[in-house]
Amino acid sequence: MKYKSVFDIIGPIMIGPSSSHTAGAARIGRMARSLFGREPKWAEISFYGSFAKTYKGHGTDVAVVGGLLDFDTFDERIIEALDLAAEKGMKISFSEEEEITEHPNTARIRIGDEDGELELVGISIGGGKIEIIELNGFELKLTGHDPAILVVHEDRFGAIAAVAAVLAKHKINIAHMDVSRKEKGKMALMTIEVDQNIDIVVMDEIKALPNITNVTKIVD
Repeated sequence: MKYKSVFDIIGPIMIGPSSSHTAGAARIGRMARSLFGREPKWAEISFYGSFAKTYKGHGTDVAVVGGLLDFDTFDERIIEALDLAAEKGMKISFSEEEEITEHPNTARIRIGDEDGELELVGISIGGGKIEIIELNGFELKLTGHDPAILVVHEDRFGAIAAVAAVLAKHKINIAHMDVSRKEKGKMALMTIEVDQNIDIVVMDEIKALPNITNVTKIVD
């Protein structure tokens, strides 16, 4: 494995006690908020495996909610996240699931407000690193480690090539790319992690392509 910095090995600066159960959980929550694009009014949080067994003792619950409030891993307000969320009127529920998942540190987060909802599944893989493995029913692999865009599109010939051509035109290198679809010929999702930041000009050019429904930018 290639490490970008010493923090990839020892974990991030964080509120403890655990890089996987606390820092990783905060990042999953913060990624959910980032993908939702705003602070949610309610959240339903389900824990699986080790998360379900130890979330209260390891602060996984406050960490996820802290992430939903846009707190970084080192933000001391994480400790009071449940109270701060309640003050904002955010309704939160937790459930401990018995279903066996592929990774022991798994959380399913469903958030929303009067304008929409979002559901994702995230795993904390150690050292504060995470992967989002499901988004609104689409399978994907999003680490949040690099700049990324999520492109919702019609499952049509040439859609993927057209997006890749725009990135190549602007000399943006693709580090990792996944494509997922629920049904042949219907809606699909491109997850593209890149080496450089993507500015608004590139985003607008991709949005203008045929068969593109929505483009979301993710920057950790």
